[in-house]
Amino acid sequence: MTFLRIFALLEKYYFQSMIYNNEPSHNKIAYNYGSVKLSVYDWLSDIPLPAGQEAFDCVEVRFKNSRKEFFRNVHKLPLQIGDMVATETISGHDIGTVSLTGELVRIQMKKKKADAQSPTLPKIYRKATERDIEVWKEHRAKEEFLQKRSRELAIALGLEMKISDVEYQGDGSKATFYYTAEGRVDFRQLIKDMAKEFSTRIEMRQIGYRQEAARLGGIGSSGREISCSTWLTEFRSVTTAAARYQQLSLNPQKLAGQCGKLKCDLNFELDCYLEALKDFPRTDTKLLTDKGIASCQKVDIFKRLMWFTYEGDFINWHKLTVDQVKEILELNKQKQPVASLEEYMQEEDSPAKTTPLDNSQEGSLTRFDEKPRKYKSKKRQSIKNTPTDIENTVTETIPNKEKVLPSIKEIPEEGKPYPINKKPFYNPPQKHISAQQRQEKASSQGQNLKKNSRKPFKKPSKTTPKSEKVSSSIAIFTLKDKFQILTFL
Repeated sequence: MTFLRIFALLEKYYFQSMIYNNEPSHNKIAYNYGSVKLSVYDWLSDIPLPAGQEAFDCVEVRFKNSRKEFFRNVHKLPLQIGDMVATETISGHDIGTVSLTGELVRIQMKKKKADAQSPTLPKIYRKATERDIEVWKEHRAKEEFLQKRSRELAIALGLEMKISDVEYQGDGSKATFYYTAEGRVDFRQLIKDMAKEFSTRIEMRQIGYRQEAARLGGIGSSGREISCSTWLTEFRSVTTAAARYQQLSLNPQKLAGQCGKLKCDLNFELDCYLEALKDFPRTDTKLLTDKGIASCQKVDIFKRLMWFTYEGDFINWHKLTVDQVKEILELNKQKQPVASLEEYMQEEDSPAKTTPLDNSQEGSLTRFDEKPRKYKSKKRQSIKNTPTDIENTVTETIPNKEKVLPSIKEIPEEGKPYPINKKPFYNPPQKHISAQQRQEKASSQGQNLKKNSRKPFKKPSKTTPKSEKVSSSIAIFTLKDKFQILTFL
């Protein structure tokens, strides 16, 4: 029972963290395990500070979803990653989670261009108490209703905007509405209606489509969580030129993410492609030959290959390496004649013959199409042997002897195997025995028969039906069973 209680508590904390956007609160288990938005690993936590140096007094605090801000630890509280704290706001206080401490905060503030010595930097009041967390959770539970009702009010007023998220302040004194819109929206009447219905201060904040996707999160085409909601904090502009450099198809359905814009992933490998293309000739270069002018049609960056076609003959492609193209361009600069591209054309690489794996065919798509082979057991094959097969085996094993066929009595019936110790097919020649030895053998056999005198086994008559033919062992066994059953009763 105790195990079930522990499991129920862990499950409760886990789902609670999922409902509140992975806010760990006082639960370290939910923070350390599972997906946490914009989680940070403090790789300087085990390194002590030099003697005489004080710890950095600023702390990074994360609120709902991806909103992060910097605060000053005025009271020098012993804060760690995952602690819930009450922070200063314009009016009242807010509840957030410490996401970063120590010297990494200094590096992060330089990256975000935040002034660590600014007197206007907000402060941390205290560690959040149980009462603070209860009030914070009560208001968080109302956010879904506020979002639904605010959308209804915006539709009633005919405003072209989408309210994507609502965030309550920790003390419940203010509610921030995040929305996206194509242009400018006059929402003055909307604010009046929402303030009257919700009885709280309203703040409207417009965000972009990328920021909306980062706040809401989701699963990308790769099967993993989208990068903007897990670790990406800076949104650089993405253009179609990034797709062209990487030789990708300009299909907007494949290049667009959940936000409807070009995927931020296009910028990840762009620098490597640009560095590799520095050594390549431009794609708009033309090669001058005696056969005609050739233009570039395709480029393989990894194999360093380029395909060219003659003007007027776009069906036949000629594969050249980058070095060969440079050589032809150098000859064109020197005005030396080049007969044709066929002299430099690369031969098609013949596909290597791969031997199939003996263990498995995991990569084969047609592995389920082939019918499985039926393997007959050796036992069944020996049972179903015909007399001709037996004759052949005898002739193969005894090539110098005469062919000896087994008698009809010695051939077993179907379904009965041959006896192991008997050899009906071949009788080796007997040794010469004298008359005295024969008499001694006959006398010894007669004495053994007198000692072990038993009734001879009578063969069943041919008139008896097959159903009555029961072996002696089975008959004895059944009689014993019947006797045991009677004694038991």
